[in-house]
Amino acid sequence: MQRATADIATGLARGAEENRPAASLYLVPTPIGNLKDITLRALDVLRQADLILAEDTRTTAVLLQHYQIQRPVIAYHQHNEHKLVPQLVQQLAGGTVMALVTDAGTPGISDPAFLLVRACVQAGLPIETLPGATAFVPALVNSGIPSNRFCFEGFLPLKKGRQTLLKQLAVEPRTMIFYESPQRLCKTLEEFCQVFGEARACSVSRELTKLFEEQFRGTLRGCLTHFAAKKVKGEIVLVVAGLT
Repeated sequence: MQRATADIATGLARGAEENRPAASLYLVPTPIGNLKDITLRALDVLRQADLILAEDTRTTAVLLQHYQIQRPVIAYHQHNEHKLVPQLVQQLAGGTVMALVTDAGTPGISDPAFLLVRACVQAGLPIETLPGATAFVPALVNSGIPSNRFCFEGFLPLKKGRQTLLKQLAVEPRTMIFYESPQRLCKTLEEFCQVFGEARACSVSRELTKLFEEQFRGTLRGCLTHFAAKKVKGEIVLVVAGLT
């Protein structure tokens, strides 16, 4: 504990001495709902960055306006990242400090980041990832399903490879975590019932940290029955027990 306290104190002192970020590229987690769920360090990086790369500039504008941050912002998402990566790397190599954010959560977790990070690694450019919000962690630890060993699957393929992957996961012993849209939730739960068995333990987290947050725990069939009887809205995280 004393060592950890000393390390934190050293880090704070070092941060106070710095006038600007030391890395070229910062991956900055943003709130998954409640705007208060952002770190002081993340706000400092956003205030000091020369350029902010945003998955959706309109969504990021809400966050920046809330914290009175005025920095240049450009769109960086899955539809333009292949085109932008070479010129962004060139700018980073020239000394531009960039902060990459997504609509919510940590960049690279089912959101754009990998291509730019890989290019920076190949170019020998310094990268720093800040700790912060991500949806699957609170969903997992709040599920009541074992969290000591788990696998994160994110969004399942919509068509090609979906059934093959589900069959592979049917014998997965670790807790499994999935992201899903509200429109496809019931269809996915029905597939899970068929592949994993109706009695498999499951937890569905919806609208985490937001006003209408919901956490429903039960069997896969119980979850399907619950959500089939209502209109589902918001971001969804499914936690499913592994095979025992």
